[in-house]
Amino acid sequence: MKFNIAVLDGDGIGPEICAGAIEVLDAVGRKYGHDFIFKHYPIGGCAIDECGDPLPERTIEGCMASDSVLLGAVGGYKWDDMPVDKRPEKGLLRIRKALGLYSNIRPAKLWKALAKASPLKYELVKDGVEIIIVRELTGGIYFGERGRGTGNGGEYAWDTEKYSVAEIERITRIACELATKRSGKLVSVDKANVLESSRLWRRTVHEYCARNYPQITVEDVLVDNMAMQIVKNPAQFDVVVTSNIFGDILSDEAAQVTGSIGMLASSSLGDGKRGLYEPIHGSAPDIAGQDRANPVATVLAAAMMLRDSFDLPREYAAIETAVQRTLDDGWRTADIMEEGKREVGCKKMAALIAERV
Repeated sequence: MKFNIAVLDGDGIGPEICAGAIEVLDAVGRKYGHDFIFKHYPIGGCAIDECGDPLPERTIEGCMASDSVLLGAVGGYKWDDMPVDKRPEKGLLRIRKALGLYSNIRPAKLWKALAKASPLKYELVKDGVEIIIVRELTGGIYFGERGRGTGNGGEYAWDTEKYSVAEIERITRIACELATKRSGKLVSVDKANVLESSRLWRRTVHEYCARNYPQITVEDVLVDNMAMQIVKNPAQFDVVVTSNIFGDILSDEAAQVTGSIGMLASSSLGDGKRGLYEPIHGSAPDIAGQDRANPVATVLAAAMMLRDSFDLPREYAAIETAVQRTLDDGWRTADIMEEGKREVGCKKMAALIAERV
């Protein structure tokens, strides 16, 4: 099978970690008979340097013509003084909009081999943890009506949390598709004891699942309880679906359970199969070009692409197994290094994973 992948290397360590992911994808292609065709396009700071725009039109066109998109990272000190509408991060927001991506999927995975790196007690995470948070990305309070005014109490400000049934149903669909490929269990997080928008959220999730995914078991958890449970017993969760603001907060909390953001991938998806796959970490300009970056998050983002955009679960599993074996064999990059293990750079780490594929 042939797949066209747009690669947006971006800034800082972006080109290094993308190169590592490409090496692993090439290994998958050789093993399973797939042809991955990579075309590189500028985004972020490097695009500003090249043409004065963090997202050139040719990058949008290249992504739209691809089967999916792999992104490294954008930004860096060099562009900190740019106007807000011209900063590298604007390129990322615009490409998500151009591709119609309304969901953000962030697996917070703590590998068993790295359990001691977690800030939680070893007994809670010794067997590893993986929580997949599916966050609605383009609605809710971040995009609702807002304003300021002055009254008897002085100046005030307000923001509106608003969701439609259609918005809730489409994010629920993506969460259900993931749950179907995994445990068949879905946790929906809301604040239905207080918020009217959450009451609609809860009712819609249940009605949609009952109508379209009757095999999925749905459990409701209030957001404050969810925040507590993530640090009390994270292993009890699998796939979690929630609103924009709750997902923003909970995904960061869950990420900290893993001990290193260098291991965490994410994706943004919409109605079609094309998605945007990237690590959750930034461009780390302080170590760019020094072969010190951890490529694993980007490698795992590429694995998610195989599973969720290309419907290749066997190939996805091959990469996950290769990462697990590499860690079990004692190989570590600097950010996850521990006593008694063998430290390697970005290139070597990617090569080790590719070999195990």
